[in-house]
Amino acid sequence: MYTPKFNQVGDRATLIEAMRAYSFAILFGPFSCQEATEPPAATHLPLVVEDKGEHGTLVGHFARANRHWQALAGRETLVVFQGPHSYVSPTLYAGPLSVPTWNYIAIHAYGTLELVDDEPGKEALLKNLIEVHEPTYAEKWHHLPEGYRRTMLAGITGFRIPIARIEGKFKLSQNRSETDRRRVRAAHAAGTPDQQSLAEWMARLSS
Repeated sequence: MYTPKFNQVGDRATLIEAMRAYSFAILFGPFSCQEATEPPAATHLPLVVEDKGEHGTLVGHFARANRHWQALAGRETLVVFQGPHSYVSPTLYAGPLSVPTWNYIAIHAYGTLELVDDEPGKEALLKNLIEVHEPTYAEKWHHLPEGYRRTMLAGITGFRIPIARIEGKFKLSQNRSETDRRRVRAAHAAGTPDQQSLAEWMARLSS
């Protein structure tokens, strides 16, 4: 990922927080073993970000019918987390010689995908996902008929990806003057939810 030095964020805690906040990610890699003849594929998945390992660990599951998991198993996978983003008008800048741009947050995480295909392991993955998004549903899940739960578990393939390398790009007008940054932050703070999130990150990372 092209990332000028002033846009780079490498703080582990910040990156884990951002990945958890924007956890609906995209996994990129070959769709089959015929890498030379087939284009790369992408799968959109909700992930759980565990605070384990050097850079964290990503956990999730594929629908078993999605053959992408077969190609990614045991090989390096690129996982992209897309955070908030927004157009930035040049009218916000003090200088007249300015052009439009875009502010955004993106994180690229790389690691070898390890399959989790045993029933207890997949059950644990689902438990973690439920705890993150709807803890009150956990009891209902465990009281579903056993046959139904096993059928659902058989229809997925779990995985975890210990992050071996990570790139964080927080493009938040860092290359502009203090006056310009203040104007952009104020405009974002009064705008859409994405813009408001960017304004919050601007305030945090400028301190």
